Amino acid sequence: MRGLLFSLSLLLALPTLAVELSITTNIPRLNVAEYHRPYVAFWLEQDGQHRLDLAVWYDLNMKDNEGNTWLKDMRQWWRKSGRSLDMPVDGLSGATRAPGQHTQVFTVDNSELNSLPAGEYQLVVEASREVGGREMVKIPLQWPPTAPQTHSASGNAELGEVQLHLQP
Repeated sequence: MRGLLFSLSLLLALPTLAVELSITTNIPRLNVAEYHRPYVAFWLEQDGQHRLDLAVWYDLNMKDNEGNTWLKDMRQWWRKSGRSLDMPVDGLSGATRAPGQHTQVFTVDNSELNSLPAGEYQLVVEASREVGGREMVKIPLQWPPTAPQTHSASGNAELGEVQLHLQP
Protein backbone atom coordinates (compact mmCIF):
# COMPACT_ATOMS: atom_id res chain seq x y z
CA MET A 1 0.00 0.00 0.00
CA ARG A 2 2.85 2.37 0.88
CA GLY A 3 4.44 1.75 -2.55
CA LEU A 4 1.16 2.48 -4.31
CA LEU A 5 0.75 5.77 -2.42
CA PHE A 6 4.36 6.71 -3.21
CA SER A 7 3.83 5.96 -6.93
CA LEU A 8 0.59 7.92 -6.94
CA SER A 9 2.24 10.92 -5.27
CA LEU A 10 5.05 10.85 -7.87
CA LEU A 11 2.51 10.71 -10.68
CA LEU A 12 0.62 13.68 -9.24
CA ALA A 13 3.86 15.64 -8.89
CA LEU A 14 4.64 15.34 -12.61
CA PRO A 15 3.61 18.32 -14.72
CA THR A 16 0.60 17.71 -16.90
CA LEU A 17 1.06 18.37 -20.57
CA ALA A 18 -1.81 20.22 -22.16
CA VAL A 19 -2.58 20.82 -25.78
CA GLU A 20 -1.95 24.48 -26.51
CA LEU A 21 -3.23 26.75 -29.23
CA SER A 22 -1.64 30.19 -29.46
CA ILE A 23 -2.49 32.99 -31.85
CA THR A 24 -0.15 35.89 -32.60
CA THR A 25 -1.93 38.73 -34.34
CA ASN A 26 -0.27 41.75 -35.90
CA ILE A 27 -2.43 44.86 -35.91
CA PRO A 28 -0.81 47.15 -38.51
CA ARG A 29 -0.16 50.82 -37.87
CA LEU A 30 -2.17 52.64 -40.54
CA ASN A 31 -1.38 56.14 -41.71
CA VAL A 32 -4.91 57.54 -41.86
CA ALA A 33 -6.49 60.82 -40.77
CA GLU A 34 -8.86 59.24 -38.22
CA TYR A 35 -7.58 56.03 -36.66
CA HIS A 36 -9.71 53.78 -34.48
CA ARG A 37 -8.51 50.50 -33.03
CA PRO A 38 -10.14 47.55 -34.79
CA TYR A 39 -12.69 45.23 -33.30
CA VAL A 40 -11.40 41.68 -33.82
CA ALA A 41 -13.13 38.30 -33.40
CA PHE A 42 -11.39 34.91 -33.27
CA TRP A 43 -13.30 31.64 -33.69
CA LEU A 44 -13.04 28.07 -34.93
CA GLU A 45 -15.18 26.69 -37.76
CA GLN A 46 -15.65 23.18 -39.08
CA ASP A 47 -17.12 22.70 -42.56
CA GLY A 48 -18.11 26.37 -42.58
CA GLN A 49 -20.07 26.05 -39.33
CA HIS A 50 -19.17 28.03 -36.22
CA ARG A 51 -17.86 25.70 -33.47
CA LEU A 52 -16.16 27.82 -30.81
CA ASP A 53 -15.51 31.49 -30.06
CA LEU A 54 -11.99 32.09 -28.76
CA ALA A 55 -11.86 35.88 -28.23
CA VAL A 56 -13.58 39.13 -29.16
CA TRP A 57 -11.76 42.44 -28.83
CA TYR A 58 -13.99 45.50 -28.73
CA ASP A 59 -14.48 48.79 -26.90
CA LEU A 60 -15.75 47.63 -23.51
CA ASN A 61 -15.58 51.07 -21.89
CA MET A 62 -17.91 53.12 -24.06
CA LYS A 63 -20.71 54.91 -22.24
CA ASP A 64 -24.01 52.98 -22.08
CA ASN A 65 -22.31 49.90 -23.63
CA GLU A 66 -22.28 51.68 -26.98
CA GLY A 67 -19.30 49.49 -28.00
CA ASN A 68 -21.75 46.61 -28.35
CA THR A 69 -23.50 48.50 -31.15
CA TRP A 70 -20.47 48.15 -33.43
CA LEU A 71 -19.94 44.41 -32.88
CA LYS A 72 -22.23 43.68 -35.83
CA ASP A 73 -19.65 45.32 -38.12
CA MET A 74 -17.72 42.06 -37.83
CA ARG A 75 -20.36 40.65 -40.14
CA GLN A 76 -19.35 37.00 -40.43
CA TRP A 77 -18.77 36.56 -36.71
CA TRP A 78 -21.99 38.44 -35.91
CA ARG A 79 -24.08 36.19 -38.17
CA LYS A 80 -22.51 32.98 -36.94
CA SER A 81 -22.29 33.67 -33.21
CA GLY A 82 -22.23 37.27 -32.04
CA ARG A 83 -25.90 38.14 -32.19
CA SER A 84 -26.73 35.27 -29.83
CA LEU A 85 -24.26 36.44 -27.15
CA ASP A 86 -24.91 38.89 -24.33
CA MET A 87 -21.63 40.82 -24.32
CA PRO A 88 -19.36 41.14 -22.45
CA VAL A 89 -18.70 37.43 -21.93
CA ASP A 90 -16.27 36.48 -19.18
CA GLY A 91 -13.17 34.84 -20.63
CA LEU A 92 -14.13 35.76 -24.20
CA SER A 93 -14.38 39.53 -24.51
CA GLY A 94 -11.52 41.94 -24.08
CA ALA A 95 -10.45 45.44 -24.97
CA THR A 96 -9.31 46.50 -28.42
CA ARG A 97 -5.56 46.36 -29.04
CA ALA A 98 -3.19 49.06 -30.25
CA PRO A 99 -1.09 48.52 -33.38
CA GLY A 100 1.57 45.89 -32.80
CA GLN A 101 1.90 42.19 -32.14
CA HIS A 102 -0.42 40.49 -29.63
CA THR A 103 -0.35 36.85 -28.49
CA GLN A 104 -3.15 34.86 -26.91
CA VAL A 105 -2.66 31.36 -25.51
CA PHE A 106 -5.46 28.82 -25.08
CA THR A 107 -5.04 25.40 -23.44
CA VAL A 108 -7.45 22.50 -23.29
CA ASP A 109 -7.32 22.50 -19.49
CA ASN A 110 -10.69 23.73 -18.28
CA SER A 111 -11.66 25.05 -21.68
CA GLU A 112 -14.18 24.33 -24.39
CA LEU A 113 -11.29 23.32 -26.64
CA ASN A 114 -11.24 20.10 -24.64
CA SER A 115 -14.70 19.15 -25.92
CA LEU A 116 -13.97 19.70 -29.63
CA PRO A 117 -14.12 16.45 -31.58
CA ALA A 118 -11.09 15.54 -33.66
CA GLY A 119 -11.19 16.83 -37.21
CA GLU A 120 -10.33 19.55 -39.69
CA TYR A 121 -11.06 23.11 -38.59
CA GLN A 122 -10.30 26.66 -39.59
CA LEU A 123 -9.22 29.47 -37.33
CA VAL A 124 -11.11 32.56 -38.52
CA VAL A 125 -10.00 36.06 -37.58
CA GLU A 126 -12.21 38.97 -38.58
CA ALA A 127 -11.41 42.64 -38.03
CA SER A 128 -13.49 45.75 -38.56
CA ARG A 129 -12.52 49.34 -37.87
CA GLU A 130 -14.69 52.43 -37.53
CA VAL A 131 -14.00 54.76 -40.46
CA GLY A 132 -11.97 51.90 -41.90
CA GLY A 133 -12.41 48.59 -43.57
CA ARG A 134 -13.18 44.98 -42.80
CA GLU A 135 -10.98 41.99 -43.27
CA MET A 136 -11.01 38.29 -42.54
CA VAL A 137 -8.31 35.62 -42.68
CA LYS A 138 -8.71 31.85 -42.35
CA ILE A 139 -6.08 29.34 -41.30
CA PRO A 140 -6.75 25.59 -41.68
CA LEU A 141 -5.76 23.28 -38.83
CA GLN A 142 -6.11 19.71 -37.64
CA TRP A 143 -7.49 19.28 -34.11
CA PRO A 144 -6.14 17.98 -31.84
CA PRO A 145 -2.57 18.41 -33.04
CA THR A 146 -0.34 15.35 -33.08
CA ALA A 147 2.88 17.31 -33.63
CA PRO A 148 3.93 20.95 -33.16
CA GLN A 149 2.63 23.07 -36.02
CA THR A 150 2.78 26.69 -37.13
CA HIS A 151 0.44 28.12 -39.77
CA SER A 152 -0.06 31.70 -40.88
CA ALA A 153 -2.10 33.98 -43.10
CA SER A 154 -1.92 37.70 -43.73
CA GLY A 155 -4.47 40.37 -44.30
CA ASN A 156 -4.01 43.29 -46.66
CA ALA A 157 -4.99 46.28 -44.50
CA GLU A 158 -6.84 45.81 -41.21
CA LEU A 159 -4.91 42.68 -40.24
CA GLY A 160 -1.24 41.95 -40.64
CA GLU A 161 0.18 38.45 -40.25
CA VAL A 162 -1.78 36.07 -38.05
CA GLN A 163 0.21 33.08 -36.81
CA LEU A 164 -1.32 29.98 -35.31
CA HIS A 165 0.90 27.73 -33.18
CA LEU A 166 -0.32 24.30 -32.10
CA GLN A 167 1.49 22.27 -29.47
CA PRO A 168 0.33 18.76 -28.50
